[in-house]
Amino acid sequence: MKRLFAAIKIHPSAKYISLFNEISSSLHYERIKWVEPENIHLTLKFLGETDESKIPAICLALEAAVTQSKPFTLKIANTGIFGSRYDPKVIWFGIEKQDELESLAQNVFTELAKCGWEKDRQNFVPHLTIGRTKGLNDKTLFHWIIGKYNSVEIQEENVTEIILYDSILRREGPLYVKVFSAVL
Repeated sequence: MKRLFAAIKIHPSAKYISLFNEISSSLHYERIKWVEPENIHLTLKFLGETDESKIPAICLALEAAVTQSKPFTLKIANTGIFGSRYDPKVIWFGIEKQDELESLAQNVFTELAKCGWEKDRQNFVPHLTIGRTKGLNDKTLFHWIIGKYNSVEIQEENVTEIILYDSILRREGPLYVKVFSAVL
């Protein structure tokens, strides 16, 4: 069994790393599990624990999904949270709305549904998870710090492929191993 997900790899720019370091150091007093910049990605579809015999069908589905897509550029901007104001769970960098990304994601959902992975009930909300809260001591200060970055431009990313990753969970953090890539 492999723990699989389909994603777009993000290559953090100097500005991305600077903002990430600024936010994480400003929140050093809180219990937050930060996503290492080298692991940052935009998840299109989390497949979960998957029998390895299904990987060829997944690869074919991803290849079919990209046939109608051309390379495009993502704009990464803004910062926010998922969860309630009283119980924030995830800190994210946003992805500006873009037809090319929405179309690619819908194609991925459609093709993977043919292989048995139904579309998630929640709407596709493109974002980059940068941290997961484990406990907050000062929620007011936390929201003030996150709010300082809620309208900042971070970087652009040229999208030329989607990648099927195996997520290997380890004590020191996850290891993402590329299993397959489908070129746009």
